Amino acid sequence: MNYRHAFHAGNHADVLKHVVLLAWLDRLLAKETPAFVLDTHGGRGEYALDDGSAARTGEAAAGIGRLWGLHGLPAAVERLCTAVRAFNGAGELRHYPGSPRLTLAALRPQDRLAACELHPEEAAALRAALAGDPRAAVHARDGYEAARALLPPKEKRGLVLIDPPYEAQEAEYPRVLEAVATALSRWPTAGVAVWYPIKQRRSLHGFLREATALAPRGLLCAELLVRPDDSPLRLNGSGMLCFHPPWKLDETLAPALPVLARRLGEQRPSHRLEWLRPLP
Repeated sequence: MNYRHAFHAGNHADVLKHVVLLAWLDRLLAKETPAFVLDTHGGRGEYALDDGSAARTGEAAAGIGRLWGLHGLPAAVERLCTAVRAFNGAGELRHYPGSPRLTLAALRPQDRLAACELHPEEAAALRAALAGDPRAAVHARDGYEAARALLPPKEKRGLVLIDPPYEAQEAEYPRVLEAVATALSRWPTAGVAVWYPIKQRRSLHGFLREATALAPRGLLCAELLVRPDDSPLRLNGSGMLCFHPPWKLDETLAPALPVLARRLGEQRPSHRLEWLRPLP
């Protein structure tokens, strides 16, 4: 797939991922006790939309750009828009924050973030983006290995975000599932969120079936497709698997997904919010 994220920053997949991420964090941080977040594939941390790779593809215009300046959006969508506006001031949409920057902005003084990135240039940019904040640590290492090396943290509560580039396409699924199993076994009081691309639906059946078997305490699936999932050559949509999600995350996301499908859709868009394994 060769999903170099700078080319796709702010697109429909980012919007879905970050709507879910911020909704999760807001519920996680409603309690006073400290929390820890591990971002296994942090990327650069932030992206310029008017220069370089993102400007060449223009994918943000069909993603976050279609939500920019709108009013009356569902709370979870407005939450993302507000967070992105904080990185752009009162001006135009020129910058899009990646998951580490959005996470760090949501965290409180007592919380911590560890963000991993294997690519040397991306890791250096991520370190610069998070520099000066004592709550953040950047690890220039393989994010899958970090799930074993950095877990469990001292904090009892938290989230592991697994968001790989899927350069190996379907061959990536076993590594993702192994990382999920490792995180849940080493840190059973935390939740795990996994982003995955959707090209053709049939390629996901085995992955979702195996993922469901790993989730004894509930697995929520949230998907957004901007077009039918019948082209193997295009990113038709994406999904988030939420292992052991916080209470009422589904209720927060329910009004957001139809609006995202309507606003970001291109041709016969669709959405899905389903418990693959209900909460016990």
